[in-house]
Amino acid sequence: MRSRDGWWSVRDLVLADGTVIPESLLRTTTSRSGGPGGQHVNKVETRVTIEVSVDALPLPEEKRARIRERLAGRINKDGDLRVTTQATRSQIENRDRALLRLEELLNGAMVEQKKRKKTRVTRAAKEKRLEEKKKRSETKRLRKI
Repeated sequence: MRSRDGWWSVRDLVLADGTVIPESLLRTTTSRSGGPGGQHVNKVETRVTIEVSVDALPLPEEKRARIRERLAGRINKDGDLRVTTQATRSQIENRDRALLRLEELLNGAMVEQKKRKKTRVTRAAKEKRLEEKKKRSETKRLRKI
């Protein structure tokens, strides 16, 4: 979609829980990308960076806290979550990839992880392991004779 000023606009993000993050909260910037492409690389800005302020997300505080905790390495000191991509030579494709990646990150971070149940090794499994060790030991002992 082209906006009024001629630049490509981004779309709203729809998360797995149905939450809609409006495009007005997303900041998109472009820059020159590295990699193959010859002179083309030096002329066009195909790398796309999308930022969103975690504090501005229309989510309950518990989900925002979970996002801050799980995506701490991607959130800068200002509280902005940043996704950058330069996988293709097309700015539009890179923008779409960055939006998808942002959706994936947010959906993954908001999922409540199940608590791990502690388990124990069964008595039968312990006995079987010890029996196998005894057999192996006996085999090796007999080789020495």
